[in-house]
Amino acid sequence: MRKDPIVAEIHKFREAHARKFNYDLDAIFDDLQQKQAKRKNLASLPPIKPAVPCAAEGHAVYRIMRPAKT
Repeated sequence: MRKDPIVAEIHKFREAHARKFNYDLDAIFDDLQQKQAKRKNLASLPPIKPAVPCAAEGHAVYRIMRPAKT
């Protein structure tokens, strides 16, 4: 499998961040929540109910392909 430099950089950041908190998941989570709370550009959007029933709800999802109008 080929090494992706972007994924490697993310793994390096995650490792350094986890080491900073002695791999304590609660402390890591608290830190990330505090950083998120400081951000100004977060969107707060209401959930949108899909028009088609979701397969997770036990319904089959089918896509109907219609020919393009000419």
